[in-house]
Amino acid sequence: MLYQIASFLLDVVGGLLTGACLLRLYMQLQRVSFSNPVGGLVFALTDWLIMPLRRVIPPVGRWDVSSLVAAVLLQLAQYLVLTLLLGAASAWAWLPWLALFGLARVAVSGLIGLLIVYAVMSWVQARSPLSDVIARLCEPILRPFRRIVPLVGGIDLSPLVALVLLQVAMIVLGHLQASVMR
Repeated sequence: MLYQIASFLLDVVGGLLTGACLLRLYMQLQRVSFSNPVGGLVFALTDWLIMPLRRVIPPVGRWDVSSLVAAVLLQLAQYLVLTLLLGAASAWAWLPWLALFGLARVAVSGLIGLLIVYAVMSWVQARSPLSDVIARLCEPILRPFRRIVPLVGGIDLSPLVALVLLQVAMIVLGHLQASVMR
């Protein structure tokens, strides 16, 4: 029971911080302004880790490599703590793989969350700076689906298709991560 509680808390804290690092990277790639509530939250959650890394790791073009490295380090730390709690000495060799799978799962979970918020906001026609940021972050994901999925009765079903495929990706990642542990 104690391990489950610790694992849950580490997932929440590690997922939040890792997701914030990945969102920072993604917002910079999409050239979304950080002068909004989402940008302020991302800076508040990640500056403590990313700013020291930036002194050592320069950006590569539009890629903020320090944000990506910070996300990987957070996942490594999360799985390291879990390994120490389990006392599983044989799992040390798998830590980098577990961290990469954890990073991929956080990224997919973040995209699922963004798409759900986007879909809800599109139904209620909320016009705010937050809805514009979310729309700009979701458009590159939805664009390929909109080419394939037609409007049905004037309703855009592309977020639903994207959510289903992202859920399938989560299932596949979960099974791959479990197979690495065997």
